[in-house]
Amino acid sequence: MRADESGVRARVGDWVIAVGVAAALLVTGLSGQRSATNLDLLGYALLTAGGLALAARRRAPVAVLAVAGLCAVGYQAVGFDVPAVAYLFAVYAAVRAGHRTVTVAASVAVLALLPLAALASGLHDTGEAFAQARGALELAWLIAAGAAGEALRQAERRADEAERTREETARRRADEERLHIARELHDSLTHQISVIKVQADVAVHVARKRGEEVPEALLAIQEAGREASRELRATLEALRDDDTAPPRGLDDVPELVERARRAGGLEATLTIEGQQHDVPAAVGRTVYRIVQESLTNIARHADAGTASVRIDCRPDALAIRIDDDGKATPVTAPTPGVGLLGMRERVTALGGRLRAEPRGEGGFTVQAELPLDRVS
Repeated sequence: MRADESGVRARVGDWVIAVGVAAALLVTGLSGQRSATNLDLLGYALLTAGGLALAARRRAPVAVLAVAGLCAVGYQAVGFDVPAVAYLFAVYAAVRAGHRTVTVAASVAVLALLPLAALASGLHDTGEAFAQARGALELAWLIAAGAAGEALRQAERRADEAERTREETARRRADEERLHIARELHDSLTHQISVIKVQADVAVHVARKRGEEVPEALLAIQEAGREASRELRATLEALRDDDTAPPRGLDDVPELVERARRAGGLEATLTIEGQQHDVPAAVGRTVYRIVQESLTNIARHADAGTASVRIDCRPDALAIRIDDDGKATPVTAPTPGVGLLGMRERVTALGGRLRAEPRGEGGFTVQAELPLDRVS
């Protein structure tokens, strides 16, 4: 809303300036000593057009520069001794927009044509024509208009650079703080949790070796230690993951499946169907994370021998399906963990759908559909 209001105010301001300049030119033309000629109406029209053209100086500065220059030459040619005020405004706008070379070339052309226009009017000899041209467009005022436009352009550019610098500084500080948190978590928690996990494993092992019944509380501590270690590692990886690393996407899925096959002895297969169009980066990252989390869960919890990853590239959507032959059944449906919740949040954020549930014939399936037309 603020941007729209600012645009409306700018357009209103441009029209006010344009009408004011046109009125000033007309008043100057009407107040001059006019000889009876049929070209008076053309001169008044050129004066008006040169002023009103300034209303478009933000949207089309080069076109306004050309119109203002031609109008100035035109009304000089029909005998109107009126300063080229509109052209000065056009020079300012064109230089501010960054068209310095075009502005210099146009100004040289206008300065050369003005004496010829004064001579063409038939009201002046050569000396008077050059004098009138110098009065219509003073070189000092022309340079001042260009300098003002360039100064404002440089100021706006420095303001933009300062804004970008502030954003980069804030992003860098956030990255530094994230890494600091990761180091603090690593130093303060990882060692203690590892000690708890190792001590619990040793206690369980000793109890079983003696033939004693392992207390439920000790088993709970052992499992909690394992889970805490896994979650802490995942958290630290996320905190350390900065923007300097290239984002993972759809092209990295084959490497991910191959790595799962080599590391865990899992017979994993990948099938990609359809034409791979320009997939948005956000969709590609989500596909990679879904496959990564699914293969990780299969390796840790499913006790599966095979897994299949199928990606269907459609014109308007991208479908993913990961199946395994693990021990999950509809009767023993696992409680959704952090990984599945994270997958669902990623998919929902992109306007997609996710299904994650045991299969009727055994094993687990993860199915997601991500629309391509809702992501820019």
